[in-house]
Amino acid sequence: MVRNGSIYLGRTADGREVSLLPAMANRHGLIAGATGTGKTVTLKVLAESFSDLGVPVFLADVKGDLAGMVDAGRTSDDMEQRIRKFGLEGTDFAFHAYPAVFWDVYGKRGLQLRTTISEMGPVLLARILGLNEIQSQILTILFRIADEEQLLLIDTKDLRSMLNYLNDHREQYRQMYGNIAPASIAAILRAVAALEMEGGELFFGEPALDIRDFFALGSDGRGVINILDSGSLVNDPALYSTFLLWMLSELFETLPEVGDAQKPKMVFFFDEAHLLFDSAPKELLDKIEQIVRLIRSKGVGVFFITQNPTDVPEGVSAQLNNKIEHGLRAYTPAEQKKVRAAAESMRANLDFDTGEAILNLGIGEAVVSFLDGQGMPGISEKIAVLPPQSRMGAIEDARREQVVKESVPYSKYAVSADPDSAYEFLQRRGLEEQARAEKEAADAAAAREQAKAEAAAAKEQARAAAAAEREKAREKAAEEKKAENARKRAVKSMAGTVSGTIGREVGKQIGGNFGKFGKTLGGNIGASLGRGILSTLFKN
Repeated sequence: MVRNGSIYLGRTADGREVSLLPAMANRHGLIAGATGTGKTVTLKVLAESFSDLGVPVFLADVKGDLAGMVDAGRTSDDMEQRIRKFGLEGTDFAFHAYPAVFWDVYGKRGLQLRTTISEMGPVLLARILGLNEIQSQILTILFRIADEEQLLLIDTKDLRSMLNYLNDHREQYRQMYGNIAPASIAAILRAVAALEMEGGELFFGEPALDIRDFFALGSDGRGVINILDSGSLVNDPALYSTFLLWMLSELFETLPEVGDAQKPKMVFFFDEAHLLFDSAPKELLDKIEQIVRLIRSKGVGVFFITQNPTDVPEGVSAQLNNKIEHGLRAYTPAEQKKVRAAAESMRANLDFDTGEAILNLGIGEAVVSFLDGQGMPGISEKIAVLPPQSRMGAIEDARREQVVKESVPYSKYAVSADPDSAYEFLQRRGLEEQARAEKEAADAAAAREQAKAEAAAAKEQARAAAAAEREKAREKAAEEKKAENARKRAVKSMAGTVSGTIGREVGKQIGGNFGKFGKTLGGNIGASLGRGILSTLFKN
């Protein structure tokens, strides 16, 4: 609860109030402790107090018991005892509900919370998909090509389309980006398919979350408490942790610098914080540390909730200046070492041993160390944490559905959309390329048929021309032979006539010496002889 402008969290055994200064909340914090020691109550009291200050809150509800913040708390014997213990009778402490919006990545127990593949980026997406270094580099190349070709990556089908496009055109990009192995692309496709089978594809789509919608106030001026139902999401640690980190990244990129303000613009509570760091590569750990360190100047406070303070890497833990340590249990030397580390991270109090105090804390008790007005760590105090003002525990599904539908962002995020993006563009391009290829193939086939027909026609024409030439030659030869025969007949006829005449004349000359018989014989013999001689001469 808020008292004198500060967040009254609890009181010491001697009745002193211990409070967190709102101006120091953007220095981040840690809530740690074993299961069942009261971390959830502490988280609720802080979230309610920030809401009362007009500061919007985001928190991950892993167990479902934070949803009760939408209803007023209920009195009971135990609650009345606690109210008396803290001297809250007659004060401004009262049970009441808080303005809240339920969110759910899977869209079942809250408004559908989405982002796009492009907004997630290759580094965080590789974390979700569980890619190795080479596969992560190929994913980075894919994002760059998509940017260069102005292809929007909205959902997983866009991602799959781009992967197939990259595989089909890998030779085209080899000179610029090096070898792109089909096996690596196939491995990424399998990882995308696994994500889709687990329901993770629901996280990617439109309308994407506008992080500024988290900065809403209720009608009474209190900050809206944005509750992410994480009961199912936490079963996929990579998606859960990457989603939380993505939100911090979005906040960092969206918000302007504000420096030191009287109160934060928003406060995030990340439950099961160890999931954010387990198996995270160094590149991702460096990014988390950078965001946590720099987001303070944007007026955002981040509180990590985990069982043991050592779950948070040193580089990040060094940025968590407001510490709330619930009870730890140490039964082994390793566990005792963790308790000592937790105690040494807090400013010592000479009145008690911090390590022993942490080991012996009861339910609802904590050792806390908050920054003072000068930004210096306060001395550790052992306190009992105040009770929350809203209802403890889960709510009925009907009540949850009512809150979801009555929330302001419902009309904006209730219905999904599928805008024109890489998938549709590449589909069109593929159809165009297919049509172009089919046209080119048809044109080539037509050209081949035309060439074949022209060749056949040319061959037939040549055959006809050759036949015509042969026929012409035959006719010419026949004409020549006919002329030759005619010539020969004429010559032979003339030769016969001439030879006969000459022969008879010769015969007469010869036969004159033999009388009348001699004349006849001489004429006939002479004619025959003349014809034979001329026939021999003109034979050819």
